[in-house]
Amino acid sequence: QVQLVESGGGLVQPGGSLRLSCAASGSIFSINAMGWYCQAPGKERELVAAITSSGSTTYAHSVKGRFTISRDNAKNTVYLQMNSLKPEDTAVYYCNADAYTNVGRNNYWGQGTQLTVSS
Repeated sequence: QVQLVESGGGLVQPGGSLRLSCAASGSIFSINAMGWYCQAPGKERELVAAITSSGSTTYAHSVKGRFTISRDNAKNTVYLQMNSLKPEDTAVYYCNADAYTNVGRNNYWGQGTQLTVSS
């Protein structure tokens, strides 16, 4: 099994910055893509950004130029640097990992961390 532990959420004013972190642990052989998803009240969970093990990135159109995803493969950790935050970024942010373990390949989710952008 893989455990994903997120940290870094909180309350920030519009225009501010915040960095989310997500550390994966467990019986991990390797991790393919890691990503961040968000879910606002009454909405479906959607992709924010993803990064492959080789460093290729994908971003939602709404965050391009403001958010940067990165990862430290040695630490099985993924980061999301969020700048120029807007109230519409308010959501629960979930970490996701596509990982190989001793039971095979599976998709894993963190417990979520709340981001609130408000003055």
